[in-house]
Parts: sequence; C-alpha cells; structure tokens
Amino acid sequence: MQFINIVVHSVEDMNFRVHLQFEFTMLGLDEYLKKLKSSESERLQVQIQAYLDNVFDVGALLEDAETKNAVLEHVEELQEQVTQLTEKLQEAENDSMMKIAELEKQLIQSHKEVEGLKEIFNESALKLQSLQQQISDRDRTIQRHTLLEQKLSQLEQQGLIKIERGVHGDIDIQIIPIIVKQESVKAAPEPRPEPNKDVPPAPAVPGDGAPPPPPGAPPLFPGRPATEGNTALKVKQPIKTKFRMPILNWVALKPNQINGTVFTELDDEKLLQELNMSEFEERFKTKAQGSSANISTLKVKVTQKAVSKVSLIESNRAKNLAITLRKGGLNSNDICKAIDNFDLQLLNLDFIELLTRFVPTDYERKVLQQYENDKKPLEELGEEDRFMIKFCKIPQLSQRLNIIIFMGNFSDSIQLLTPQLNAIIAASMSIKSSVKLKRILEIILAFGNYMNSSKKGAVYGFRLQSLDLLLETKSTDRKQTLMNYIVDIIHGQYPELSTFHTELLFVEKAAAVSLENVIQDVRSLQQGMELIQKAFMVTDTSLLLKEFLGSNREKVDKLQTDSKTAQEAYQSVVEYFGEDIKTMPPSMFFPSFLRFIKAYKQAEQENEFRKKQETMTVKNSPSKTEQPDGKPLPAKNKVPHMDLMAELKKKQQGKERMVYEGKDGAIEDIITDLRNQPYRRADAMRKSVRKRMDEQNLRVTGEVSL
Repeated sequence: MQFINIVVHSVEDMNFRVHLQFEFTMLGLDEYLKKLKSSESERLQVQIQAYLDNVFDVGALLEDAETKNAVLEHVEELQEQVTQLTEKLQEAENDSMMKIAELEKQLIQSHKEVEGLKEIFNESALKLQSLQQQISDRDRTIQRHTLLEQKLSQLEQQGLIKIERGVHGDIDIQIIPIIVKQESVKAAPEPRPEPNKDVPPAPAVPGDGAPPPPPGAPPLFPGRPATEGNTALKVKQPIKTKFRMPILNWVALKPNQINGTVFTELDDEKLLQELNMSEFEERFKTKAQGSSANISTLKVKVTQKAVSKVSLIESNRAKNLAITLRKGGLNSNDICKAIDNFDLQLLNLDFIELLTRFVPTDYERKVLQQYENDKKPLEELGEEDRFMIKFCKIPQLSQRLNIIIFMGNFSDSIQLLTPQLNAIIAASMSIKSSVKLKRILEIILAFGNYMNSSKKGAVYGFRLQSLDLLLETKSTDRKQTLMNYIVDIIHGQYPELSTFHTELLFVEKAAAVSLENVIQDVRSLQQGMELIQKAFMVTDTSLLLKEFLGSNREKVDKLQTDSKTAQEAYQSVVEYFGEDIKTMPPSMFFPSFLRFIKAYKQAEQENEFRKKQETMTVKNSPSKTEQPDGKPLPAKNKVPHMDLMAELKKKQQGKERMVYEGKDGAIEDIITDLRNQPYRRADAMRKSVRKRMDEQNLRVTGEVSL
C-alpha cells in the first residue's frame, strides 16, 4: 500500500499524478480499499488513510474553483456596495454636520437674545425701582402737605391766622395780632420774606472768546519727489548672443529698489566690453542649437519674417500669447466680446486666468496707441499684436477679468468654505458642551494634584498640552502609563464616561481647518461682491451681473454671518479651556483632543490585552508536571507533548524533502524515510483526524509494509 502511495503521489507533474491515480482506480484499487476498511491492522489503516489523503479529487477542485469565482464576484459586488454606502455615509455626515452647525448657530443666537433680554430686564428693573422711589417720595410729599393743611386749618379755627384765597388760586396767610403779646406779635412778621422778592442775577462767567484757528498743516509728502533717483537709471538694451544661452533663475530687484544700493555704482555694460564673451558662449551654450553652417540662412529668414510681420510686443511674450490664444480656440473678436459681456459660458475659466498674464502694460498701451494714431496698416502686425490692440480697447480690462474669475470660482468657494465653517462651529460647541469630557478632565486634575501637591502644590487647572504627558508618566515597573491607569479607573468606577469621544463631533475635520485662511477667503468673497456691485452700477445693462448679484448676495451674507459665528464659537471654547486664542489656532487646539482620544483608545486596547494575558496566566498557573498533592507526574504523561514536538519537526523536514530520481542510494533513502512515517504529499488537501495517533503507533515498528 505504501509502495502504491509513493508511485502515484511522488511525481511532480500533477496531471501525471492524476493519471496514475486513475490507472489504479481502473485496476480496482478503490473497491479493494473499501473492502479493507474492516481490517484490524492499524498499520494498514494508516497507509490507506495516507493514500486517501494524497488523492486528488478533480471534481472537488473544479467545484472549488467555480465557487471561488462566484465568491470573487460576490466580493466585488460587496465592495461596490461598501463604496456606495461610504459615499452615502459621507453625504449623511455632511448633512448632519450642516444641520448641527445650523442648530448651534441658532443656539448661539438664542443665547445672544437671552443676554439682550436680560440687559433689558435689568434696565427696566432699575427704571421701575427709580419710579417706585419717585412715587414713594411723592406720597411722602402729599402726606406733608396734608399735615400742613390740617395745621393751618387748626390755626385758622383758633383765630391765630387768616387765610385769603386770590382769584387765581393763590393763598395769602395773615397772622392775627394778639393784644397781650403786642410787642412780640409786631416783631414777628418782620423776618418773613417778601413773597415776590426778586433774586439778583448771577454774574456772567468771563470768557476770552473762541481760540484762534490752528496754523496750516504741513504738506502731506514733504521732501523730494517720488520719481527722484529713478529717472537717473540708464535703460539697458537687450544683449544679442551668437548662441542660445541657459537661463539664470535669480530674483531681480525692481528699478525703484536700486536707489541707494551698491548696484548704482556698478557698470556691467562697460565690463562686458572688456571681457571675451565668445569663450563664455562656447562653454555655456545650450545643447539645443541650430546648425552652425546655416546661421546666415537663419538670419536671412528671420529678417524676412521681420519684414513681413511687425511685432510691437516683446518676442517671448508674443509667443506665450500665441500659445494661449490657440488653447482658447476662439478668434480675437469673440474673446473680447465675451470679456466685455462677462460671458462665462463662452470663455473657459482656465483660459481667462491665463489671459490675466497678458494684460497690456502702460508701455505696450502707449506703443499700440501710437501705431494706431500713425494710421499704419494693421495687416502688417502679427496676430498677437492685433489681439492686443483689441484687448486694450476693453474698458476696465483688469477689473473685468477679475470679475469673471471671481464669478467662475464662486460656487466652488462657497462649497469649500461652508463645510469648514460648519466643522469649526459644530466641533467647538460639542467640545464645550461635553459633560463626559469635563468629568474626565476632573479625574485627570485630581490625579495630577495628588501626585504634585506635595512638591509643587495643588493647581486649579492645566493646559491642554498637559494631556500628552499622561503617556510619558509611567508606573514603577514601567509597564503601565498614567493613561492606562486612568482608563482602568474610568472603566471600573465611571463606565458611563468611556464613550466621551462620541460627544466630540467633527473634531477631526475641524483640526484640518485654517480659520484665518477661511476668514480671509470670506473677506475676499465679500470684496468680490462689492466689486461686481460697482461694475453693475457703471454698466447696469449687464443681465449676467444682475442675475449673479440677485442669486448669490444672500449666500455671501450668510457665509459672512457663519464666519463671525465660527470665530465667536471658537473663541468661546478656547477661552473656556483656559487657552489664548492668539497662540492657539484650530490646527493646535483640536488636534490636542484627537491625540487624547487616540491615546485613550490605545490604552483601552492595551488594558484589555493585559487582562487577557493575566487571565491566561491564572489558568496556566498550576504546574502540569505536578499532581494536586505536589508529586511529579509519571514520565509517560510527558510523551504526547514530546511526540507532538517531534511530529511538527518531521513535518517541516517532510516539506523540504527532495525527489530522489537519478541519485545514488535512492532506494535506501526511501526505505529509511518509510520506516519513520507514511508518505504524504506536501500539498495534500485532506487531513485525517486519526493521523497523529497512527503516526505515533507507526514509529514503534521499523518494518516496511508493501
């Protein structure tokens, strides 16, 4: 049986192996093996099982291949579904972020309204208190008047005074003299002041009149004219070289930056006359040169071209303009007309951005205007020069190009800025309103004060950058960090806080936002809308500008409002955590929480892994070599473990086994190998459950069964 196994399954060609297997099947081997199932020889059963393990089932392999193809197709479908679900989740996340940001903005606005109502309430309370005080004073005054009237009435009844009422309601009180006390009565009325006694007017405050006007202000720009120094610069002519030379990419100074520098004392043109530049050209000329024999011919051709077409603009600029015009695919009239009408449908945005590089300079305008004033024929000019002449005639050319670019980029700018502002608002408010995060910070503060109070004293708070130190503070055995310990405490005593990161929404997106750049972009949008408004007031016949302003003005206003809300929300949360907004941009603030969340989750995984290891250690703590009474186990119980190690080692050696064809001593090697274990092919598809036990029994004997 073992011989058949080796003959069939020791060949390398799988097709030949299947052929040999089929030949033995045709000889009736399969039927005979079924009859041998009832055999009591365990060694024979081992060899039979080894043969069956080595058998190739072509039908099963074909079925597996078909199943694999079906599974791969199903995997592709699942991947497509995952991609679609990911896109839907991204859209849902953006929608939820927008809704959350909108609700946060409404909440902020409600807080502002509540604060305003509180101020109004406080002012009204003060006014009410003042009015109540006035009413109280008035009541006391009325009471005093009533008491006085009662006393006057009593005195009148006693005959001590006489009250006379005038026509206009005036009251005149006269004291009736008493004869017994005549002298005192006569002396009594004398100190009473006259009722209509005039008060002398207060002296007027002396004044000297209005002060003299200040002297005239000095001129705004005293000193020499701004053009002084620049007019002395000599215009440098371009140098014509014999060969094409490489370009030195230096950063040149502008003419208005030369005055007062060392370059005003240099004369490079004079120096060039003293140097031999021919050798320089020979050494540094570019490799892309024309044939030296045809230089004169080329010069003639260039001269002929120059005669046929006149170029008023610089040659390189003209070449670049020609390339740009070819990219546009339109003639000069259509381009200029579309620019004049702000037509974005006809003009490509990239083409307009390229055209901004060719806005005519003052010098070019002057040259082109002079050419037209001289009434020279335009046909003699090149296509680029004719385009520049029409290009110059567009009113407010630079402004129109900027408006077209702004209108073309407007939608993309809105779609880019709105999610960033929403992320800042949502993340700021979620961090500030997170109750679980506050509790965790409270736990960290408690542990920190406990550790530092004896040396540095207790503190009332800490900076967010201190959260990173939780990973650096380790235990005595260096196996656990303070973060691991705090996570254990949270899971053990405050399990409801372990999901604090679910309350921190869109922090990752907010961390990637540069708030300063976003605010600057919003300002640019506002300035662009103002520029379009001014252009529309000048040319109010443009329907495109009118439609653009009507449909997009509210978007810019809303975006500006959102930017203010984002600034307020971010400033509020930064100050809430004790940080300075000047030194803590969003790119530093939000990543602090991201790192803390990542470290927290990592600590959770480490703690879980450590607990599993401790559990396994506890399970394996009783020694397997000892009995419950402490005595060592018999040696025979160690045999399965040793046999298992030997089996794995021999399996590894079996994989490295080579085919012994064409070598001396092949039969001896095969027989030696067969004494140890039955032959099994390295790529066997099936494994026997009784394999290990049978192999152990097989190693007991050294006989070879054929």
